Amino acid sequence: MTAVAPLRVVIVGGVAGGMSAAARLRRLDETADIVVFERGPEVSYANCGLPYYVGGVIAERDSLLLQTPASLRSRFRLDVRVRHDVVRVDTAGKTVEVVDLDSGHRFTRPYDRLILATGARPRRDEPGSDVPTRSLRTVEDADAIDIALVRPGVPVVVVGGGYTGLEAVENLVARGASVTLVQRATQVLAPLDEEMAAPIAAEVRAHGVDVRLGVEVADSGHGIVTLSDGTSVAAELVIDASGVVPETALAEAAGIRIGATGGIQVDEYCRTSAPEVFAVGDGVEKIDLVGGDAALITMAGLANRHGRLVADLIAGRDESARPALGTGIVQVFGIAAAKAGWSERQLRAAGRDFYVVHVHPGSHAGYYPGAETLSMKMLADPASDRILGVQIIGRDGVDKRIDVVATAMQAGMPAAELAHLELAYAPQFGSAKDAVNILGYVAENTRTGTTPTIQWHELDHVRQAGATLIDVRSPSEFAAGAIPGAVNLPLDELRDRLDDLPEGSLIVHCQVGLRGHIATRLLRQHGLDVRNLDGGYRTWRDGTPQRG
Repeated sequence: MTAVAPLRVVIVGGVAGGMSAAARLRRLDETADIVVFERGPEVSYANCGLPYYVGGVIAERDSLLLQTPASLRSRFRLDVRVRHDVVRVDTAGKTVEVVDLDSGHRFTRPYDRLILATGARPRRDEPGSDVPTRSLRTVEDADAIDIALVRPGVPVVVVGGGYTGLEAVENLVARGASVTLVQRATQVLAPLDEEMAAPIAAEVRAHGVDVRLGVEVADSGHGIVTLSDGTSVAAELVIDASGVVPETALAEAAGIRIGATGGIQVDEYCRTSAPEVFAVGDGVEKIDLVGGDAALITMAGLANRHGRLVADLIAGRDESARPALGTGIVQVFGIAAAKAGWSERQLRAAGRDFYVVHVHPGSHAGYYPGAETLSMKMLADPASDRILGVQIIGRDGVDKRIDVVATAMQAGMPAAELAHLELAYAPQFGSAKDAVNILGYVAENTRTGTTPTIQWHELDHVRQAGATLIDVRSPSEFAAGAIPGAVNLPLDELRDRLDDLPEGSLIVHCQVGLRGHIATRLLRQHGLDVRNLDGGYRTWRDGTPQRG
């Protein structure tokens, strides 16, 4: 009887997607010949933990190194080779050409199945300057940054106000650095809408960070970074967190199709255009759940899941990739921001119909100590009530709520159905009407017209058309901060003061929207033309640049 040759699997890239594929395949196939080539010096490291190692939250460097080539060989009998660069793929001959970066030795390796997990690289190349520039994607980066923070007050410029940039800012401040954050967009966290991102920027500024929005780095040298607006800041270190681009050179040279987004094009089985070649990770296109088109979504969870999926397929199992939401969360100086699906900006750019809900419920029961206010925004389709996106800001309970709504989105649950979810309740964890339930209640009222609303950015236009703004908060709240030109008429006095209301259309608002909803229902039943300012004064304040 002729022995069957073991399946030869070559994996290019030894971090999230690549190592997930390797370990899963070994669990499914003990006989497969699996080799992993990694260009860097480490494999299977926790790159999402790098900022926290810089900041000292993660004290031990070795905690970031989840596995080593030796431990992977011992446990999984995997042949993992670091400092080995795959420089060429021959899809016709089914071989890869590899260079040992330490010895310079060049060799070829045949494969039956090839998995490309080459990831992404920093968007910018390191400039020719005497100001050291690092990204924050590898353990080597973290080591270099750690060494540069030799004393308190070291001036550091962080370029990019996204997830990684904000995490870097927080941890640099923890190390005593003097930090300037430079962001090309006019807000931090560009995937969020502006009224949701504004509290994050305010928090960062409150911790002494010099936040420069709407500018780019124009030049650097002699310890100075010059910005596109002509201003300059001192810098002994620049951290480039301006984003990443797919690492596709190897695939492109092999004739593998690259998609319109710039990522490697794959089907629902993560197969590329080349036979027996799969691709996973940050360099690969995914199908976006909301839009239905290819998108670049760089999330570690997706890389790990798709690596596992490819291993299942190679082992003969029937699996396919699910469309992606891009669910993400970041915390900076104690305040968290999370998002799933599309923003209002994306929906407008795509010409999609949608309605908006802003709510500001408590993270748990208000009578139990420590309750924090959440800011939640949901966007949904007015015809189908399909949830198109959600954004949540707050200091407690953000992770729980974003995960619940993201799960509902994956399940195709209508927005109003969030009101009927049975969620765990105890006063220290939530309320009898959880924040997610409240999203559902307000969504139903908004979509059905029970409580007509306008958005914070529509207020000026509506008032110019003749509408009067009525603030139904208490006099003390009104005195503490009010929308210019608003008339204060507290909710509890409203029934007795209907004659005091001016003629014509009215906009009512309270602090977060609930009392405005009650006032709207009351006044509409008295035959008045009235709408509620969605999210109340708090949403208007966060979204208005003049808020101070």
